[in-house]
Amino acid sequence: MMTMINASGLSSDARRERIALLGLTSPAVMVVMLVMVVPVGWLFYLSFIGSDGTVSMENYRRMLDSRSYTRIFVTTFQVSMLTTVLCILIGYPLAYFLSQLPARAANICMLAVLLPFWTSLLVRTYAWLVLLQRQGILNRWAIDIGLLDEPVQLVHNMTGTLIGMVHIMLPFLILPLYSSMKAISPDLMRASSNLGASPARAFWTIFFPLSLPGLFAGALIVFVLSLGFFVTPAVLGGGRVVMVSMQIASNIELFFNWGAASALGVVLLVLTLGILFVASRFLKLDTIVAKGH
Repeated sequence: MMTMINASGLSSDARRERIALLGLTSPAVMVVMLVMVVPVGWLFYLSFIGSDGTVSMENYRRMLDSRSYTRIFVTTFQVSMLTTVLCILIGYPLAYFLSQLPARAANICMLAVLLPFWTSLLVRTYAWLVLLQRQGILNRWAIDIGLLDEPVQLVHNMTGTLIGMVHIMLPFLILPLYSSMKAISPDLMRASSNLGASPARAFWTIFFPLSLPGLFAGALIVFVLSLGFFVTPAVLGGGRVVMVSMQIASNIELFFNWGAASALGVVLLVLTLGILFVASRFLKLDTIVAKGH
């Protein structure tokens, strides 16, 4: 009888605790609903509104029938993938170098990685425009020292866009990767050396596999963020590198077509969620993100 009373009391306490937790979390849930669920739901609704104001699949059919939209999505994913690859090639050696420095020196060098966050993205983009234009500093310097005979086109093309995006996105790869590398015990490398492994073999068989969670986390962050970039490709691409975000802005500003713009946003959102889902299936996304931080 006493056991039944205790079980009933515990059940009642658990129920009261769930009600209390629900009351405490309800403000946060309401905020999430207002700033995320409602806007996304409205976006989905607008994407099914045709030019005549009725519900239809007109906006999605236009994307399927027009090759220009296909080129825009291909360009968006191409730029995002190239930006991610370049960030990995540049960021991994830099993160490794920082992880091998003493703590005080690493903290000082880390300021150089964090410094771009203190400057407006728009300012950094226009700074690259000044540096890379045909009469810019880099072209003049290359001509003065004899590397070039005439200025080369470094902006208003894919090259300029990638340079600007890599510069902006690089810290997002370095930070989780550096955190993952610092968590690797130096004793593992010393133990491998004591067992006869060369420094190169110890790196590739021990250090590199253990750093992959941070690498995957940083690469995924860079890729997903690059999909929605607007300012940098708009300025450095010069209209020749058109990404989905730019087409969305064009549909609203030039044609005031909220339905077409919403459909583009919905497709990009679905594709991004699909990429995250595939990553979670094959790369154990929750574990990667947790270890990356």
